[in-house]
Amino acid sequence: MKSYAFATLVAAIVAAAPVHAADDHKPQHGGVVVETKTGDMELVAKSDLIVIHVSDHGKPMKLTSATGKVTVFNGSDKTEAPLTLAGDKLEAKGSFKLGAGTKVLADVALNGKPAVAARFTLK
Repeated sequence: MKSYAFATLVAAIVAAAPVHAADDHKPQHGGVVVETKTGDMELVAKSDLIVIHVSDHGKPMKLTSATGKVTVFNGSDKTEAPLTLAGDKLEAKGSFKLGAGTKVLADVALNGKPAVAARFTLK
């Protein structure tokens, strides 16, 4: 009977434990996610628009201010564009050469905090 009680206790503890799911870092918008000190950033890249979604433990972060830029590296080609706040995300408009292996560096300052660098590699 003791082993049954112990097993029940273990099951109750496991069920009550907070879940820190790996889903926190899965793309919610079809992009590439990196973890930064500020929060998770998901980059969604198209040839004319780069969008960065910021979240905290899987929940969209409320952005009140944001500044920054993206630098896109594709082979020897390098393109920079400023990031602007667009609702709850950051956007950079331009003409970007993208493909598997393209690297994107985003320098971003959010909500008055110091800038952080997020490095993405497109798949």
